[in-house]
Amino acid sequence: MSQQATDVTHRLIAGPAGRIHMVEQGTGPLVLLVHGFPESWYSWRRQLPVLAESGYRAVAIDVRGYGRSSKPAGTDAYRMLELVEDNVAVVHALGEQSAVIVGHDWGATIAANSALVRPDVFRAVGLLSVPYAPRGGPRPSEVFAQMGGEEEFYVSYFQEPGRAEAEIEPDVRGWLAGFYAALDGETMPGTGAPDPHFVARGGTLRDRFPTGPRPAWLSENDLDLYAGEFERTGMSGALGRYRNMDRDWEDLADFDGAPITQPSLFVGGSLDASTMWMADAISAYPTTLPGLMSSQVLDGCGHWIQQERPAEINRLLTNWLSSLPV
Repeated sequence: MSQQATDVTHRLIAGPAGRIHMVEQGTGPLVLLVHGFPESWYSWRRQLPVLAESGYRAVAIDVRGYGRSSKPAGTDAYRMLELVEDNVAVVHALGEQSAVIVGHDWGATIAANSALVRPDVFRAVGLLSVPYAPRGGPRPSEVFAQMGGEEEFYVSYFQEPGRAEAEIEPDVRGWLAGFYAALDGETMPGTGAPDPHFVARGGTLRDRFPTGPRPAWLSENDLDLYAGEFERTGMSGALGRYRNMDRDWEDLADFDGAPITQPSLFVGGSLDASTMWMADAISAYPTTLPGLMSSQVLDGCGHWIQQERPAEINRLLTNWLSSLPV
């Protein structure tokens, strides 16, 4: 681990469902960083020191079920509204009344809903990789079940308790390395190769991972850290997010079609399936994100955007943060 990544303060604070682990660096206005699947606070190791040097109090958390945060037993403990309240608890535990929130992957969806549900706390929101799409339409499980034809979409695969755990947990390190490579802009399968977002009937997700080199951003030490956390905790807490999408759809019924009006930022990768599949959501931003200040798609970038392109993400983040109303 680099000196920049270790020059941080680790803390455990009380949250609604137990302890929340956070890593803090710097002083100034609070910026809360929320990771996605399957990651940890460490996904922001390239952003924490840069934000601190730019005059911000940068805080990256382990989302509930990950890393050093608590891992409740009940699946419904990972519903969106619970994770929103975790973020609120972090802000208040740090003695602040408001924060800018930035998320990647599932963290982007958590950040978006935090801003939507608690605009009194989250004054601006940055989204990496996964665009904002307001709640609406059919029940999510019904939508995912229709995707893929003879194959099964990875979200449906993850939603069945125990199934993905049986694939991943016997070799967490190898699985993570393959999953990261499958969605990285430089190591993802080429055109015409089977899509790693889908599972053949009777197969596993891992069957379609590339077998070449690891992503350039993923060192042996990085992979050791990620794997060590999941080997200790298991995967069910992280997968709980996928298993609550129908509950979220029910819980957020009052926000059907609702825009996020705070100042916002979106950055995606041109090779990221999230950006490509949700192009209509990006096109709808004038309506759904009326406070959008910047929207960028990085050419040739995959899904792990702040790790693949740290310098570009740091520049975009700090420029956006410096332009926010005080």
